[in-house]
Amino acid sequence: MTPGDAHLPAGTAVGVIDGLGRRSLVQAWGERWASAPDHPTVFDDAAGWVTAAELEQRTRTVAGRMAAAGLHPGDRVLLSAPASIDLVVAHIAALRLGAVVVPANTAYLERELAHLVHDAAPSLAVVASDEQARWIAAAGGDDAAVIVGTDVALPDGPDPAWLDGVGSEDPALLAYTSGTTGAPKGALLTHGNLLSSVEALGLAWRWTPDDRLILPLPLFHMHGLGVALHGALTAGGSIVLRRAFDAADSLDAVAAHHGTQFFGVPTMWGRLAASGRIDELAALRVGVSGSAPLDPGLHATIAERTGHALLERYGMTETVILTSNPYDGDRRPGSVGLPVPGVELRLAEGTAEIEVRGPNVFAGYWQRPDATAASFHDGWFRTGDVGAFDDDGYLRIVGRTKELIISGGYNVYPREVEDVLRTHPAVLDAAVVGLPHPEWGEQVVAAVEGPGGPADVAALLELTRAQLASYKRPKRIVFVDALPRNALGKVTKAEVAPLLA
Repeated sequence: MTPGDAHLPAGTAVGVIDGLGRRSLVQAWGERWASAPDHPTVFDDAAGWVTAAELEQRTRTVAGRMAAAGLHPGDRVLLSAPASIDLVVAHIAALRLGAVVVPANTAYLERELAHLVHDAAPSLAVVASDEQARWIAAAGGDDAAVIVGTDVALPDGPDPAWLDGVGSEDPALLAYTSGTTGAPKGALLTHGNLLSSVEALGLAWRWTPDDRLILPLPLFHMHGLGVALHGALTAGGSIVLRRAFDAADSLDAVAAHHGTQFFGVPTMWGRLAASGRIDELAALRVGVSGSAPLDPGLHATIAERTGHALLERYGMTETVILTSNPYDGDRRPGSVGLPVPGVELRLAEGTAEIEVRGPNVFAGYWQRPDATAASFHDGWFRTGDVGAFDDDGYLRIVGRTKELIISGGYNVYPREVEDVLRTHPAVLDAAVVGLPHPEWGEQVVAAVEGPGGPADVAALLELTRAQLASYKRPKRIVFVDALPRNALGKVTKAEVAPLLA
């Protein structure tokens, strides 16, 4: 497989690919609701099931309230609350009005929330707590109407004339990057960007109205919101929301609701595997893992216990989904598979940075023209990830260009070193970073999560001596109780370095 080649699943119709994302999300959803009004669509423990017709009416009502409060197309709406039907209703209502949703991590503290308020300048904020409301006010968000409670308890208003009037090119989501390095940037995605990606997943994952997705992921991140929720609504399937992840609760929900799909991050899959009940997931049609690398050993354990290989995929805030292991075919541990329909992918000459283009790729960073220009090369989006193809065109993520360590003039990709460390039984996870060194520029050091002691450190040093060139080997290894992670379980490298300094 050579750099610059584009890969599409065998049998994909070009005409279908060309038509991806030609409508808005709300147009696609409205068609689904009208075709099957009695279909159970969204569930939470507090409200039970909401049908398609009920979801349409409830979102229409809340859209009328938002419009009566002065919301117009293009205005930003900040949403921050645990997953619930009310939150889903508020999200859809804002989109039906042509507003731009700004999902905010529920774990954000005052400084982090203030950054979003300053940057996005929302006209409306719907939050879960009085404390969040105070923080928004303190950040200078006085121009924003702040509502505590996702039921959006505002006076009712008439249906606005512009309800459901948005098109594929209109902005829908201002999703902020995880901010593992520097201040988070807002990626502005259109209705067409978001719809094209979930339409592609409908093809790639055989998503149908008969599917019932059990979802413990939060609705402020692209995995839970842009993939899971939007995908289920677009496919006409059903979705069972969980407020938070708990292995026993998730397994109980699969059984109680006859779930056919489960989407999670590797940390969740690890806890499910350790629960002693992982074999209960044999009833699923498909399990999907994403947002962080999945350990090949965990992949093998789940396949052995359930009879199903997890379907690992690769996506970004700026692009939603880019690649996936095939639904029909070999699902390879350590690989993120092949491009989904409509996505073109290549590796840049010299650096092997993954570059992509397609209808799913975002319009640019909010009010950051310099950052937007730097992120594109000849019309291809530069992901910042470094990749490699195997002989069959499957993609592996081997590192991050921004995490590149240069030691003695040699390039070291942390992912390669981390993968070696993870093979040792004392290591639950590993994070490799570069620290300044007076002679080599940077030296390779590692924090490993696990219960190990001095003997294990010695064993790990020996392991790396046997498998890595000398310049790639960690000069120091420190065991920690837990690596710092964001809300989706992804290790935050900026917080690892102080543990090793």
